[in-house]
Amino acid sequence: MAKITAVHLYLVNLPPKTVRTDAIQSFVTQETPIVRIVCDDGSEGIGYSYTIGTGGSSVIALIKDHLAPQLPGRDPACVEAIWRDLLFHTHATAVGAITSLALAAIDTALWDWRARRADLPLWQLLGGAQPQVPVYTTEGGWLQLPQSALVEQTLAARAAGFKGAKLKVGKPHLAEDVRRLHAVREAVGDDFELMVDANQAFSVSEAMRRADVLAGVNLAWLEEPLPADNVAGHTQLAAHSRIPIAVGESLYSPGQFADYIQHKACSIIQVDVARVGGITPWLKVAHMAACHNLAVCPHFLMELHVSLCSAVPNAAWLEYIPQLDDVTARPIRITDGMATPPDEAGLGIAWDWPVLEKRSLFRHTLS
Repeated sequence: MAKITAVHLYLVNLPPKTVRTDAIQSFVTQETPIVRIVCDDGSEGIGYSYTIGTGGSSVIALIKDHLAPQLPGRDPACVEAIWRDLLFHTHATAVGAITSLALAAIDTALWDWRARRADLPLWQLLGGAQPQVPVYTTEGGWLQLPQSALVEQTLAARAAGFKGAKLKVGKPHLAEDVRRLHAVREAVGDDFELMVDANQAFSVSEAMRRADVLAGVNLAWLEEPLPADNVAGHTQLAAHSRIPIAVGESLYSPGQFADYIQHKACSIIQVDVARVGGITPWLKVAHMAACHNLAVCPHFLMELHVSLCSAVPNAAWLEYIPQLDDVTARPIRITDGMATPPDEAGLGIAWDWPVLEKRSLFRHTLS
């Protein structure tokens, strides 16, 4: 039985390669807390989470001061027990974004260790449900782009083989959103999927109004139309809208997803492995969604979600937003719009450690 003997912490900033602006915010930089656990037999596991520009130092502080000290001496195979113990150790700050992101960095490292120990790719260890997943891109759909660029970049995405594209909505007037989306739809045709994302910008009444008009664009889903804590509003909207309603990137526990599912407040589950607290709770949400015949289309972190999507049968889409290219030796494999999970044991992310060491803003070792 292996025992954890050391925990190494890093914080790396990864600025986006393109301007990313939506209805309420901009993606400033990916603050990336990285956890590397080492065991007494020399085995190790590496995990991470992220922010989009604020809170990274708080995540690191929570891990360093409160969570990492609980790990030495633990058996890393007992992932569920460790996750539960860490959750209750920080019970006063859960459920919350900082706690979930901190838990995720550790939990993904433990699952990496477990898959490496089993000599299996993560997606096979967790179920091996499907060997590839369709990919849609968000990189050409940001709200600040003029209509001409929106059309041009969506056409380019289709030419590159993507199966769909997500476009941001939330312009001050509905008419502008409508013009932009109709222009894109006319350019790409009806057999290319278009998704839209409002990033929690609307009231219930405005969301219902916009959903009525946008239904004519033949959209795959309307994402985060309302503030994430408004389950009642989403329930009302989901019953009203002809467009499927997608939520999940701003939910931080399986219980919050359970509330949405029980109230029939959405039909697309966008559970984010970092924001929900790691692979352990991600699997609970994905399987809960499967039991209710709901699709999982996770938010961001494609380098990790490609394995999780391949692990479960109800994952319908992988979101393409490349962010780890500068600190990994190879990108994820995408051919003809389909992503294939790694063959390597573990998470299968080929970290470039010399680059990570050089770019680390913070390092700490607990042993």
